[in-house]
Order: sequence, then C-alpha cells, then structure tokens
Amino acid sequence: MMPGMAANPAIFERIQLPEDEFESIWLSWKIPKQEESFSTYAQRMCVDIPKDVPIVLMGVSFGGVLVQEMSKYLNVKRLIIISSVKTKHELPTRMKVARDTAVYKVLPTSLLDYIYQIEKLPLGNLIKKRLKLYQQYLSVNDKDYLDWAIEKMLCWEQDRPIPGTIHIHGDEDLVFPIKNIKQCIIIPKGTHIMILNKYRWFNKNLPYLITEATLKDNTL
Repeated sequence: MMPGMAANPAIFERIQLPEDEFESIWLSWKIPKQEESFSTYAQRMCVDIPKDVPIVLMGVSFGGVLVQEMSKYLNVKRLIIISSVKTKHELPTRMKVARDTAVYKVLPTSLLDYIYQIEKLPLGNLIKKRLKLYQQYLSVNDKDYLDWAIEKMLCWEQDRPIPGTIHIHGDEDLVFPIKNIKQCIIIPKGTHIMILNKYRWFNKNLPYLITEATLKDNTL
C-alpha cells in the first residue's frame, strides 16, 4: 500500500483486510536522489517488495502513479489505484497548464511549514480540524522530495492505461475531477481523501477486488 504525495502510510490505518488471507505491507516515500528518474525511483521502491508471494500493489493519488511504474518491474497479480490517474490524459487542465508552462518550478513547496503558519491565524473549528488532519497524515516535508514529486506527477508520460488496472475514484474528487477519468469504479460522495472516510467501503470490497475482480467490476 503506497500513500499519496507527502503522506505517511498511516492513511491506511483503517483499512482492515482479513489477516488469514492477506499480509498488508505499508510503503513509505524515500527521498529521491539528485536528478533521479521516475523509473529508477520505482525500481528502488521495488526492493521493499517480497518476490516469493503473489503481489497486489495499491496506491493512492501520486502513490497510485508510482505503483503503476513499480508494476513494470514486478510480477503483479493485481494493480489497484485510488483517487489517482491511469494516464497523463486524465490530468486536469490546470495541471497540464502547469506542466506546459513549467510554472510548478517556481511554486513554494515547503508544505508543512505553510500549514504551521496558517494554523496561527484565527480560523473556524472546521478549518482547524482539517489542518490537524493534514498535519497527522502529511509528514514528508523534504523540499527536494516535494519538488521532485510535483514534477514527476505533472510530467508523467504514461500514454495508455496498464491493462487490468482497477481504478477506484470518488465523484467529488477535486484534485482529479471525475469528468477526466475513464473506466473506473465510482464512489458516490467520494473525495480525494476517501481512503480515510470511506474506509468501510474499502474494507467490504477490497478482498473481492483483490481476489476475483475483472475490468467488468469497474461498474460496481
């Protein structure tokens, strides 16, 4: 299980698969080496994957993009992405513009420092709760990592979906709007962080999706 950009694997803490059938391994982001390519990084992440058992890769958001790259170097039984994209064509227009203009190269990327500053402002309880949530799950604040990750996300060159990919997506995802997503399992009222608040759906359906699902199940 691979978390999203800058997130720690605690985002999966509510995902409970039957222990007599599955062993869950949480993966964490590594700090990229200087000018490391996405493919080389993906191969380095594969070092942590057991090679002698059937492998299911599951990733959220940018983590979903990474597991697709990792699957090119592993014998994977099932590839599941959540709140993510299967190709560069599913990116929203604003991300394509940021890529084409290279504006992302001048954006500030010290994410958690920004959150800490915002927290000092007089804010409502709802905003404060959301900031606490971000602080809890977003823990990778290395600037080199964030610069690298944003560039790899925006400049991902995948042109066609990897055959057999199971894509689970919320119809209220604001990061990757559903209007751009093709052939996926749609979760009603699912947002970009639905791995946290729709965990009951995942706990109910993931065992089947892992063991039995085909692309036909993208209509669930």
